[in-house]
Amino acid sequence: MTQRLLVVEDEDHLAAGLKLNLELEGYEVDVAGTAREASEKLVQPEGYDALVLDVMLPDLDGFELCQRLRKAGHFVPVIMLTARSSAEDRVRGLEAGADDYMVKPFSLDELLARVRSMLRRREWEAQNGEHESATLSFGQVVVDFDTHEVSVGGEPRKLTQLELDLLRYFAENAGRVVSRDELLQKVWKLRNYSQTRTVDNFLSRLRRHFEPDPKAPIHFLSVRGAGYKFLPDP
Repeated sequence: MTQRLLVVEDEDHLAAGLKLNLELEGYEVDVAGTAREASEKLVQPEGYDALVLDVMLPDLDGFELCQRLRKAGHFVPVIMLTARSSAEDRVRGLEAGADDYMVKPFSLDELLARVRSMLRRREWEAQNGEHESATLSFGQVVVDFDTHEVSVGGEPRKLTQLELDLLRYFAENAGRVVSRDELLQKVWKLRNYSQTRTVDNFLSRLRRHFEPDPKAPIHFLSVRGAGYKFLPDP
């Protein structure tokens, strides 16, 4: 089945270029120029497999749109595009629930690679729905990977699909040191990818979700020069 993408971009020339190149990759692509138009398309029954979302939209910025989608229970993978390159903006995009974040001008080849990576994760998730690690409990955390229900001390939390994928991989490899390269290959489905800060940023997100004190983690530990280790029962 052809995978469907939605490009949310108000610059017509850029939207047209993205649509053309994504269609050449074999995807079915729709375009929306505003957050309102994107919201209307996203509620259509056929749905989308991924969302390419510009931050600067005329009616509502991409951060807010992404946040609203996550709060409404839409977990479609999202790549955010922005002309703003500050670390604060990148963190804000990831905090809003984006799975990836690219700064304009960007390499078209890299964007296509990241889209392929997100879609591979989605396919893997669909094929492995009946998974041994359907639930996870540690500390005050309870996670149901099938229903996306997450709670900490009885309070619900919203996680993106990529955050859940990363958490599941750690759970399956509890107590073992896993390198950034391994995580990029197994979770992001990327090989020979040098942006290791991507992994670091997502580890910070898991710590903020689950650690009693994110600055002094006891579950998600950094192992200097080697990677990370998950300890459900420190």
